[in-house]
Amino acid sequence: MSQYETAVTRYFEAWNATGGDALAEAVAAAWSEDGSFTDPLSRVRGHADVAAVIAGVHEQFPGFEFRRTGEVDGHHDTARFGWELVSPADGSAPVAGFDVITLAEDGRIRSVLGFLDRVPTA
Repeated sequence: MSQYETAVTRYFEAWNATGGDALAEAVAAAWSEDGSFTDPLSRVRGHADVAAVIAGVHEQFPGFEFRRTGEVDGHHDTARFGWELVSPADGSAPVAGFDVITLAEDGRIRSVLGFLDRVPTA
């Protein structure tokens, strides 16, 4: 597995983690200490704030899972990939997007720039 695929795998483990301890551990494994997450809805830095954003999404979409769409494409310290938020109950994916990550020296995520391609209308 490439460094990019490893980082993206950890990213999805964090986004799919539930519960305080599991989420905190997954975020710490995926992001560097001062790692950031920025999308149209939030701009945060640090493990606690990244975990709070993820927990908020789980509150809004309980039981939904983040899944990667397509391949991870990377060069230097940067990678990009698509994703969708899927309901295990019916397979619907009301939210989808595309993220660009930069990696720290240790292979964890230094920054995420997220783009929302599909969002619910109501």
